[in-house]
Amino acid sequence: MSRIVLSLSAALLAASACFPAAARTLVDMSIVDRDDGRPLPQYRHAGERWLAGVPGHRYAVRLANTSGERVLVVLSVDGVNAVTGEDADPSQAGYVLEPWQSAEIGGWRKSLDDVAQFHFTRLPDSYAARTGRPGNVGVVGIAVFRERRPPRIHAAPYPYPVRPEARTGADDAGAPSASAAAEASIVTTPTPADATRQRIGTGHGAREWAPVSRTGFVRAGNRPAQVTELRYDTPRRLMALGILPREDHWRPRPVAQVPHAFPGGFVPDPR
Repeated sequence: MSRIVLSLSAALLAASACFPAAARTLVDMSIVDRDDGRPLPQYRHAGERWLAGVPGHRYAVRLANTSGERVLVVLSVDGVNAVTGEDADPSQAGYVLEPWQSAEIGGWRKSLDDVAQFHFTRLPDSYAARTGRPGNVGVVGIAVFRERRPPRIHAAPYPYPVRPEARTGADDAGAPSASAAAEASIVTTPTPADATRQRIGTGHGAREWAPVSRTGFVRAGNRPAQVTELRYDTPRRLMALGILPREDHWRPRPVAQVPHAFPGGFVPDPR
């Protein structure tokens, strides 16, 4: 995976700026469950896209630049900027993707060298809730900006890279696939109250090495060229909303435990 860079300078948006509908998708976004290695299926419902997260599982936000120009991507998780920790706003710092570049963002940016892993957790344990901002828990979003300069158009690599949503396993009608994520426990028939309450958010997990560097980026305009949102919650709540089929037994796919000769770390004390 090629190195990604941060743009830490941005012009402020006008207070009255609105978000236009993008004529085409500049950046494809998907969520990858890092504990089973697969993109989470996305389901259409009432004009929104939803996915089911397994509490305790780590995840990454996969971004794919589908254009031949550099773009700036401001990433919001639960209403919090994943780079700066501020209440998210499109005018803030973000990640710069080179033409046709793909990257996976695996956590909250702690420095230029490391991140705190994203993981699905109970809403009260989410980073947003623990910092007093629970109002927007349950959504991952991006605001994408073009660069202000004549773009250098690069020919698309051949074969053209597969867009992440083509690998999600869900069709446009929102039919669930066999690889849909599930909760770790058996789920009983949801009650109406389950449909009204967000259950999980994104936690502030273990630190991991994820180096980036700074770069300059001048936005082509104050308004993002694209705004995309993905909502998420547990399979139980998605069943209560009618997004997933109601089943008496909704079990997760087991994650294979593979031994490694060099798992890393140092020698611990015996128990």
